[in-house]
Amino acid sequence: MDDDSPTAVILVSGGLDSATTLAIAKDLGFACYAISFDYSQRNRVELQAAAEISSLLGVIEHKVIRVDWGGIGGSALTDSNIPIPEKIAVGAIPVTYVPARNTLFLAFALGWAEILKAQDIFIGVNTIDYSGYPDCCPEFIKAFEYLANLATCASMKGQVFHIQAPLLYLSKAEIIRKGINLGIDYSRTVSCYQADEAKRACGVCDSCRFRKQGFLEANIADPTIYYR
Repeated sequence: MDDDSPTAVILVSGGLDSATTLAIAKDLGFACYAISFDYSQRNRVELQAAAEISSLLGVIEHKVIRVDWGGIGGSALTDSNIPIPEKIAVGAIPVTYVPARNTLFLAFALGWAEILKAQDIFIGVNTIDYSGYPDCCPEFIKAFEYLANLATCASMKGQVFHIQAPLLYLSKAEIIRKGINLGIDYSRTVSCYQADEAKRACGVCDSCRFRKQGFLEANIADPTIYYR
């Protein structure tokens, strides 16, 4: 990486979308710093996948931030008493929504970006093939970018922050094709909400269904191992 390369903080969950986002940032020439979150999620193996992906794609540093969302509850992803749904009602926000998750994730990423003097933060949100989460919409990204340029010491000194969401308007198939062209090994990623310790996916949760359909529409063999 050239010493003059711009610096970016990339949110990396271990899933397909964030891996593709990291690869895009690398391809654009950014010196990448990856940030992941241990937020009491039931899917613990995604953190292993995040570490592997970050290492394979050569990030400069990978941080895992601990946030106790289990103490708050309110989501099937953090509360084992709430079943992971296998069917989502059209137009409804599913119980896999984690309250204010992307707001908090981006806030941590912004803090690190300010320390690193990085102007760019990448997040793999998508407004087409997603579950209706309100913190994945274009308006949210625009609003957080406005906040970043209003409420930081760096912005007061003239630094301009950019919240980059390169997958925002891509279908899952388009995301997969882009990632394959960038050399991503998607077998290393974990998207499933209830993956087992061997990183096998359930095949029936909302995230698995979007992933399966994406590979099918991209006409690319799905490397995911499913236990159902």
